[in-house]
Amino acid sequence: MAASPAVAPVPLTAPVVPILSASGDFSNLREIKKQLLLIAGLTRERGLLHSSKWSAELAFSLPALPLAELHPPPPITEEDAQDMDAYTLAKAYFDVKEYDRAAHFLHGCNSKKAYFLYMYSRYLSGEKKKDDETVDSLGPLEKGQVKNEALRELRVELSKKHQARELDGFGLYLYGVVLRKLDLVKEAIDVFVEATHVLPLHWGAWLELCNLITDKEMSMKSELSYLAHNLCEIDKYRVETCCVIGNYYSLRSQHEKAALYFQRALKLNPRYLGAWTLMGHEYMEMKNTSAAIQAYRHAIEVNKRDYRAWYGLGQTYEILKMPFYCLYYYRRAHQLRPNDSRMLVALGECYEKLNQLVEAKKCYWRAYAVGDVEKMALVKLAKLHEQLTESEQAAQCYIKYIQDIYSCGEIVEHLEESTAFRYLAQYYFKCKLWDEASTCAQKCCAFNDTREEGKALLRQILQLRNQGETPSTEMPAPFFFPASLSANNTPTRRVSPLNLSSVTP
Repeated sequence: MAASPAVAPVPLTAPVVPILSASGDFSNLREIKKQLLLIAGLTRERGLLHSSKWSAELAFSLPALPLAELHPPPPITEEDAQDMDAYTLAKAYFDVKEYDRAAHFLHGCNSKKAYFLYMYSRYLSGEKKKDDETVDSLGPLEKGQVKNEALRELRVELSKKHQARELDGFGLYLYGVVLRKLDLVKEAIDVFVEATHVLPLHWGAWLELCNLITDKEMSMKSELSYLAHNLCEIDKYRVETCCVIGNYYSLRSQHEKAALYFQRALKLNPRYLGAWTLMGHEYMEMKNTSAAIQAYRHAIEVNKRDYRAWYGLGQTYEILKMPFYCLYYYRRAHQLRPNDSRMLVALGECYEKLNQLVEAKKCYWRAYAVGDVEKMALVKLAKLHEQLTESEQAAQCYIKYIQDIYSCGEIVEHLEESTAFRYLAQYYFKCKLWDEASTCAQKCCAFNDTREEGKALLRQILQLRNQGETPSTEMPAPFFFPASLSANNTPTRRVSPLNLSSVTP
């Protein structure tokens, strides 16, 4: 009986994965094809199906490669081999959207691929539960307050890995997604930029980055310069090339040159929507309001559903101090983007200028409820309550504002933080709540613009205590500060909720 042939063992190598680096030769179409096929497989293994589809479609558009030029599959590492059974089972659960079961079997895995799928499964499980709760919620305000409960835990764990430099390109992408979901936009942008350097052909990271960086907030000067020069070498007479160069000059505040390149783009394609809108932005920067209005109107002629053009027109008429026109255009932008807090805040400011304060309050509250991008809706609502001498409502808005900016576990710069603490210190002082007033006054001392007022208030509190002035004993139902601000969870007054029975058009 013949001996059975020996089975060749699967090679176990050090954790080496074919590198997709920005230094690759991307002028060679064959090399691009190889890299696209590789990234399509890597993203498919990790459940990133849209990125895999994008890579596969681009690869399909390029000529087929001979067998000798195809990349071999990535080598299997020792950690991959140990996690193979768990990964295979978990990926099957993941593919049928049983994310909790997938995460359960991946817990404790050490390979980069299995770890990513473990964290990604937990993230998608949280998103799925959030969607279920949103369907069951009663109204638009409740829907805006439904959160993915897994985000904070994921952020803590991924942050530790990031600090230890243990995240690969896919891990960085997921970390950026978590930060973006927690509204930590600046931190998310930095992480996504890092992810694109590690995996330049991962479409998902670029897509997230495009959505975070608005036309006026591009922070990657060197990357944009590199892209502009490369596109010029490839084809400088394409619409896309002109727009990239225009954005590059806009970033450098050379608005005349930027407008010139957007005009060139429009000569090549007069119906290229983005160029009209971007040219309107440049004219706004040059204080040429009439030209900006014309550009935005052309954009609307091309596509009446371009909310950026409607919003740009609203900003233009706001500069011209024509609030009724401004209100009309902001309302059109809001109709196209009903859950965009920027549109709601702009509407609220218009209503405020027109002295329609009830409508303004509703807009600011709804902007907060749908997820305030700029973290300004509560402050504007609080100031409106101040203007109407509704001190308790103003205090509650400031408290909620402080809670929100402290809730993520790290403090970033917020321009109105000192304003909130100053108002709360004065509010508690008038209510004779010395402990609470003292806590807020001490916080005021940390800011240059409120330091002297905080010190003066602390002296007044000390003087009243020395005179035997007793604090107020009236303690309604508690409304707590964040634990990071007060060790004893200082109670404050509870106020009635805002009446939102009518809907702002």
